[in-house]
Amino acid sequence: MAIPRDFINDLVARIDIVDLINHRVPLKKAGKNYSACCPFHSEKSPSFTVSRDKQFYHCFGCGAHGNAIDFVMEYDRLDFIDAIEDLAGQLGLEVPRENSPNKRRDDGLSRDLYQLMEEANHFFQHSLRHHADKQQVWQYLERRGLSEDIVTSFGIGFAPPGWDGLLGKYKHHPENQEKLLTAGMLIAKDGGGRYDRFRDRLMFPIRDRRGRVVGFGGRVLGDGTPKYLNSPETPIFHKGNELYGLYELKQAHRDVDTVMVVEGYMDVVALAQFGIDYAVASLGTSTTAEQFQLLLRNSKRVVCCYDGDKAGTEAAWRALETALPLLKPGDNVRFMFLPQGEDPDSLVRQIGKQAFEQRISEASSLEQFLFTRLGENHPNDKGSYAQQAINLIEKIQDSVLQNILLESLSHTLGMNSADDLKKKLGFTTNAKRQQVNAKGLKGRGTPLRLAIALLVQQPHIGYQLVAQPALSQLTLPGITLLNELLALTRQQVFTTAQLLEHFREHSQVTAMKKLAQWDHQVADENVDIEFKKSLVWLNHQYIDLRYQELSLKQTHTKEERIQLQKLIAIMKAKT
Repeated sequence: MAIPRDFINDLVARIDIVDLINHRVPLKKAGKNYSACCPFHSEKSPSFTVSRDKQFYHCFGCGAHGNAIDFVMEYDRLDFIDAIEDLAGQLGLEVPRENSPNKRRDDGLSRDLYQLMEEANHFFQHSLRHHADKQQVWQYLERRGLSEDIVTSFGIGFAPPGWDGLLGKYKHHPENQEKLLTAGMLIAKDGGGRYDRFRDRLMFPIRDRRGRVVGFGGRVLGDGTPKYLNSPETPIFHKGNELYGLYELKQAHRDVDTVMVVEGYMDVVALAQFGIDYAVASLGTSTTAEQFQLLLRNSKRVVCCYDGDKAGTEAAWRALETALPLLKPGDNVRFMFLPQGEDPDSLVRQIGKQAFEQRISEASSLEQFLFTRLGENHPNDKGSYAQQAINLIEKIQDSVLQNILLESLSHTLGMNSADDLKKKLGFTTNAKRQQVNAKGLKGRGTPLRLAIALLVQQPHIGYQLVAQPALSQLTLPGITLLNELLALTRQQVFTTAQLLEHFREHSQVTAMKKLAQWDHQVADENVDIEFKKSLVWLNHQYIDLRYQELSLKQTHTKEERIQLQKLIAIMKAKT
């Protein structure tokens, strides 16, 4: 359900974009604005500017621009809703939703599920320390080399044997049993009744980025199957969106340099026991785009760790294909392969922390893995090698990384340069694919363009402005946008950031963002005058147009004759 526009408008008004960005990217005062080296592309000289007046940022190098919400979405790799929630959280606000009985029921259910999952977590932790079988569980943990501190820090628990350990806690609360069924903690019997999903297992709570328990992973203590059992998909748990251990990692490290992605919960915990406390697990799935977004958002370097066999190499290749479209300047994704038959848990016990971290530091770069793998797949077929490489490199959004890979590919293929390769193989660059459609706003110095730019940059000049009915009769490209802006700003005072947020889904929002930082060379004290001059010019366009229409007619109605006389008088006054 949508977030009320009034709330978004108020949120943008209350967040100071200079403070927001300065917390992440140190800014320096530059006249009335602030500047820094752009966080969205590599550069040595600052081209990134932030305006406190407009509550807007713009990079003259790569073109990145927007308001506070855009910055959080881009910098922290959040979607729109998460960015709103993140900013609201900074202000201590709860994000409302548009009124809907169904939505209220859904929100209430989610709150109940979070609460019940936390209760289940406490039950498993209590069982680890008080159940009759606790001694054999602790003996297992000791054999795995896990200390009580590590067990506590990860909230590891124990699901006791039997069919109704957790269920028994709610035997007099059928409504909670129903919700535990929804949360995946209970399973319904075919003939009626329910039983515990997790039995006689070591329990690993899976937390979301807010620290809420959303699911569990259970590892069998003996030789039973399956070895690992995960919570199913539920209203609050989507395993492709979560990473086991990420919340704990963020609690331990404010600024994360490296995150290593491994397969199992035990690998994460065992590595932490040896002081390598920056591993996360992908919950038994191929690393998804959502998980890569989380990884890249929370660290400077991502090391994907895989078995050294064929299955491990294929999993790494799938991860590479997933990561390519997401990479941005400064992102560093590497690939580490283990000796066959080893996993991170077993290997770190054999060679220790120092040698293991040496292997991490020697992990293959994305470029190395990409071209090595392609070479193995196409040892004697340069055509197929080149075509598959091109198909992959075209997915990359970051032009710097794209050009680096193209240079490497051209060298491998014996071509003179990346430009030579582009011409011969028909490579489509991002610049060509991402040309902005600014139709309707052409004409750099036109009064219409100036009127829109001034109104976007200083929306207060439109407040309580008298209606301009003549403008709605014009068919100039861009006039519809100006009329929409005039209608909106006439009603209330906006900042540039609020205005752009209101037009987020508009077809012309990209052009509006460009005009928000366009240097129109009108002094601040002359903005109001120049804006009104532009409106006068546009009104005169209508007058000229209407005069031509009426003067060409053979006969006129009484109203048209009166209008024509007035137009002639205005035309004479203009001269």
